[in-house]
Amino acid sequence: MNGFGMTPFGFGFFGFGMLFWWILWVVIAYLVYQDAEKRGMNGLLWFILVLIPMVGIVALIIYLIVRETQPQVKEETKSSLEILKERYAKGEISHEEYERMKKELQE
Repeated sequence: MNGFGMTPFGFGFFGFGMLFWWILWVVIAYLVYQDAEKRGMNGLLWFILVLIPMVGIVALIIYLIVRETQPQVKEETKSSLEILKERYAKGEISHEEYERMKKELQE
């Protein structure tokens, strides 16, 4: 041990230890980014806020409190042909209308 209370390998707040903590904090910020994006929030904003020294811990705590509980599920978009088939199946359009519209969509 030296005068700074570090181990011989520098695993403290200086040397290799500091590098370890910075890498760990960047990984945490990246995980916050991914989680925020899945939940429909601004992932880049939260990534930057968590990375800012002295503010990052507070930002991380705030994020954990305000984040939405469920990830947003993106709504699947249907093709126009699928919508046409659904309308025909529901009886909203006749067979002739279905065939005419199908032909127009395939052109």
